[in-house]
Order: sequence, then C-alpha cells, then structure tokens
Amino acid sequence: MSRIWIRLLVAAALGFVCGVSSAQQASGQQASGYPDKPIRLIVPFAPGGGNDTIARTVGDKLSPLLGQQIVVENRAGAGGTIGAELAAKSAPDGYTLFLGGVGSLAINPSMRKNLKYDPIKDFAPITLLAKSPLVLVVHPKLHVHTVQELIALAKQKPGKINYASNGNGSSSQLAALLFASMAGVNMVHIPYKGLSPALTGLIGGEVPMMFSSVVAILPHIQSGRLIALGVSGTKRLAALPKVPTIAETGLTGYEANSWYGILAPAGTPRAIVLKLNAAIDKVLQMPDVRKRLDSEGAEIVGGSPEQFADYIKQQKQEMGEIVSKAGLSLN
Repeated sequence: MSRIWIRLLVAAALGFVCGVSSAQQASGQQASGYPDKPIRLIVPFAPGGGNDTIARTVGDKLSPLLGQQIVVENRAGAGGTIGAELAAKSAPDGYTLFLGGVGSLAINPSMRKNLKYDPIKDFAPITLLAKSPLVLVVHPKLHVHTVQELIALAKQKPGKINYASNGNGSSSQLAALLFASMAGVNMVHIPYKGLSPALTGLIGGEVPMMFSSVVAILPHIQSGRLIALGVSGTKRLAALPKVPTIAETGLTGYEANSWYGILAPAGTPRAIVLKLNAAIDKVLQMPDVRKRLDSEGAEIVGGSPEQFADYIKQQKQEMGEIVSKAGLSLN
C-alpha cells in the first residue's frame, strides 16, 4: 500500500474519531444544562383520578432531583386523546412530558378513527412507572361469590347480565371483553360517563358487575356493599389478600391492567431521555413513593426506555386484537 493511501486512511480514521467525540460531547451538553426551567407534565385526565395521583406523586419527588418544578397540567377529554395530541405536538426539548397509559397509547389507536397522533412514532418513551390491576366486583343481588359461579350464571343467561364501565374504550370495558372472550360468555356493556357515575350505578343495583380500579372500589368491598371475585393482574393485592387473581380461578393466562408511563415528544435528545429515566428510577425506589403507589393498588415497574417502547407495542397489538374481535369503534 502506498504512503499516500496510508495517509488518507489515517486522516479518515482521525476524522471519524473526532466526529464521534464531537457528537458525544454535544449529547452530553444537551443534558448537562438540563433542565434550566420548569417542566410540564401533561396528564390527559381530570384531577383526582388514578392518573393524576400517580403523576403528582412522582412529580413532587422528581422536582428536587432535577432542581426544577414539575408542573402537572390536566388536559382531559376524548378518552385521553386531547392531552396525548398536545404532548405529541409539543417541542421535543425535554420541557414537555406526558403521562401515557393503556387508553391513550394502546386502546385509542384501535378504536378511534382519524387519531391525530401515533403512539409509536410521535413519542419517545422514558419509563413505565407502574401497572395497576382492576378488581372484578359484583352486587350482592347477583348471588355469586366466585368467578366460576359468575361464569356459570352468564352461560345460563346469555346476553342477560350487564356490566358497567367508566366509558367506551376504557380499560374497564376492555378487561370485561377479554374476560367474556376467555370465559366464553356473552354479557352486555353499559358505559357510564366516568368512574363515579359507574360506581353509583353499580352500588345502587342498576348494573350487577364491573371491573374497577382498586382505590375506588376498596371501601365498598370492605363495607360489604360489593363482593370482590377476582383481581385482573398476575398476583394478589396486599389490600385484598384473600381475593384470588382471575387466572387462579381457572382462566389461565388472563391479565388486564391499567398502566402508567412517562414519555416525551419524539425527537427529544437521547441524553435528556436517559437523564429523566435515571431520575425517575430513583423516585420509584423511594420508600414513601412505593408505599403510596402500593396503597393505590399499583405495582411499580421502572426499566429502560427500550423496555417501555417494547411494552407499548405489545399492548397496542393485544388491545387491538380485543377491539377488532369485539368490533368496537369510536368516531
């Protein structure tokens, strides 16, 4: 090889190394000064619910770690799509974050036509905060005390047993649809405009059953006004240790969770995503945070941005199959 070629190869190699070094330095600079102003965390539901509670619990602890205030901004409406669209179209600079979940990222894309955001392409996943199973509860007037008794009754009365949910396309409805599909029963959906009216209808006996969040339903189980038959997650809840998982009762493989994660708009610098991931991981390890989320019936998850991205894709596919099989759609 001639000396000229050797010199050219050496020069090219040095140029490549310098280029990599410059890119790494730029990436580091993007995160080293971040954040230097408050960060808004968009929650696509009204204040007071499970999403809002988790966002504020994490945000309050994240603020001192980052040295800037985390401002929770509730943008409710259209099943979470309004907040999701706002977040997706925000500047990818790390100063807008989004609390995404099963509805906004996995269910809505399958049920809503002309959705103005893509749950995969328009977001940069940061971390999966927690999963929250639902509890299958029935009104005492239904006269069933186990999942198997409910299934037997539903088979005796096809299309005669109603179930409540907090709205079309909600995780409550999807959990019931998956249950009906795996159990081979036909039940009728009665959607309410929110969790509170759904619980009112359930407790008042307008509808005999529902899949509900743990916190909302626990006092009514403890008072005896409702009977808990099963938990939709993979393990029993500390607050309801005697209530089996639905999978334990014979529907092997059944699992339906609400879940919550933090995302940023697509294009947010990788260094910022990793800095946020590391900070949020520290928050999730704090004993008081773990205690608070556990009291909400939530199971802390954490993990890398890549793991969260894979989980979103998996959930989108699974929820899409349920929606397609049931023939559901929302305009």
